[in-house]
Amino acid sequence: MRATAHGNVLELIGDTPLVEISRLDTGPCRLFLKLESQNPGGSIKDRIALSMIEAAEREGRIRPGATLVEATAGNTGLGLALVAAQKGYRLLLVVPDKMSQEKIFHLKAMGAEVVLTRSDVAKGHPEYYQDLAETLARETPGAFYINQFANPANPKAHEETTGPEIWEQMQHEVDAVVCGVGSGGTITGLSRFFARAAPRTEVVLADPEGSVLAGYVKTGAVAKEAGSWLVEGIGEDFVPPVCDLSRVREAYTIPDAKAFDACRELLSQEGILAGTSSGTLISAALRYCREQKEPKRVVTFVCDSGNKYLSKVYNDYWMIDQGFIERETCGDLRDLIARRHREHAVIAVGADEAVLAAYRRMKLYDVSQLPVLKDGKIVGIVDEEDILLDVFDKPERFHRPVTEAMESHLVTVPKDAPIPRLMEIFNRGMVAIVTDGDEFLGLITRIDLLNWLRRRR
Repeated sequence: MRATAHGNVLELIGDTPLVEISRLDTGPCRLFLKLESQNPGGSIKDRIALSMIEAAEREGRIRPGATLVEATAGNTGLGLALVAAQKGYRLLLVVPDKMSQEKIFHLKAMGAEVVLTRSDVAKGHPEYYQDLAETLARETPGAFYINQFANPANPKAHEETTGPEIWEQMQHEVDAVVCGVGSGGTITGLSRFFARAAPRTEVVLADPEGSVLAGYVKTGAVAKEAGSWLVEGIGEDFVPPVCDLSRVREAYTIPDAKAFDACRELLSQEGILAGTSSGTLISAALRYCREQKEPKRVVTFVCDSGNKYLSKVYNDYWMIDQGFIERETCGDLRDLIARRHREHAVIAVGADEAVLAAYRRMKLYDVSQLPVLKDGKIVGIVDEEDILLDVFDKPERFHRPVTEAMESHLVTVPKDAPIPRLMEIFNRGMVAIVTDGDEFLGLITRIDLLNWLRRRR
């Protein structure tokens, strides 16, 4: 036990714990997770953020109060924000628009300036996040471009800290390490460390489906076009300059659905809340373990905490919208209802509640309309416009019963109505209220119909 307190939060980076999986099927192997989520910034990227900034300081490339610029799909930005804030640097981050809202809120709360850019363009396009970051660094006087993808201090952090920690925690018995590639620093640094410490240790790549890296390991060629994936932080459409895959002998391609399932299973079975890239790694590690004929000791990573993805992988409704959770199908309009009343999932307001309660619930759940229920039946619907018109001149009306602000003239559709009937309702600027006789089943909005159409493509 450390006898004295740490001098600052940066001293907490590294020395993360290792835990063995005990309730998942690991075949003949033992699988250990390095909990990088326990770093102060919440991810493995704290290591490279500190390494890259301190290397630049030693080399005289950044001065006190300098502006740092970086392109990041997530956690490198959080690590840099942590270190930059402690050292007094301005930080400008360019991030693709698929980054979770939790990460963006976290970055801004730490003082980083965030520029969102497109995630549907490839390297070479001016709005690709790395190209845009390089442009902003060039156009900002005195700015330093971190460039994790080509910065040698990136893999050095893992060669000098992560690798030795694993080696000691595993009592010098490591048969395989499973890594992903975002910038390539982790897999490169660990490859270099184990090449010296234990050349027999296998390095295994876990890659999202759509990324070009697993194919490169298997064929030596980079696919001309990458696909798309929802897992954040790993997978690429090119081989980063800093990434050395020469010691990788096995590569697994993991679909988003498998990664998300692994995240949710890890939480329910092992009590570990992991991010989506960790799901890719764990899914690949489990496949590797189950394929072995002899017992092996295998290590992979919980790269970051799942608390950054609560609105995604751990949100049943998001998972359903994306097609990752299959619900019982009914063959009628019930299949389009995102939140079913029979499942107690409808966000509603009671007829005996005030307008203020409806307003607060809309804000809390980020919805624009609410059904008004009495004894389980729908008696009206209230939306933002209803509330605004009711209280605009008389704010005291927030305390009136919601029934005095709601629209009580309802257009309902039976559950067996044809899909085109929905368009007639939407064209009138209304939301579809689905019923089964007198029973309220739920609402269908335009986005619900769009989600249903996308799932059927």
